[in-house]
Amino acid sequence: MNLIAIDSSGMTATVSLLRDGVLAGTYTTCHKKTHSETLLPMLEELERMTEYDNSKADAIAVAAGPGSFTGLRIGAALSKGMAEALGIPIIAVPTLEAMAYQFYGASDLICPMMDARRNQVYSGIYSFEYDELNKECRLKECKAQEALDVAEQCHAADEMAAESLKKVIFLGDGVPVYRDIICENMKAEIIFAPAHRNAQDAACLAAIAEEYFLAGRITPAEDFVPEYLRVSQAERVRKEQNGD
Repeated sequence: MNLIAIDSSGMTATVSLLRDGVLAGTYTTCHKKTHSETLLPMLEELERMTEYDNSKADAIAVAAGPGSFTGLRIGAALSKGMAEALGIPIIAVPTLEAMAYQFYGASDLICPMMDARRNQVYSGIYSFEYDELNKECRLKECKAQEALDVAEQCHAADEMAAESLKKVIFLGDGVPVYRDIICENMKAEIIFAPAHRNAQDAACLAAIAEEYFLAGRITPAEDFVPEYLRVSQAERVRKEQNGD
């Protein structure tokens, strides 16, 4: 199968191409340019370098949220536009699932944290289960993604780690921001992901999206809406001004 994967949920812009079940290429940047400036040129360059025929794509995989409101909207607009033009569906993958997938096969708990400001993060807790029959791993959601206080998520991860006797891997742009809070609230052994595994990676998005596609978890382009988890800052300010 052939997939185009797009993730603009955070500061990192990343796109990937999967051709005949094989990763054809990935282009990732983390710079001050906006995603509206980078995503399409990145995708066009990747298609040129890999001689990828996007008209043969079976679906567009997109990081569905949570994440940056602006970034998610840009990714959604690009994905929907391409999917509608090509007449193919969208595979909506939760951002945090795709991030956790970077640690495929790990025996530890995995806790992605995206900075949501005001001592809050978008976060979930995951682990991998080994499928002896098929000789592969499956990502398990131990705690659903949500927007919450950093300390609250740390306490939840700590309890799970104590029960399972596992370490906890932390990754995401929320980790360097709230590293001290994480250390203060965790009794279990923790691991901070290195730079090459700390941000979004469209290659992982493509890999997990392939599983979604084979399981029939697809969405018509016109029906896709990002999952923000909470209202935007502008909406919160407007409600406060209106006394809501």
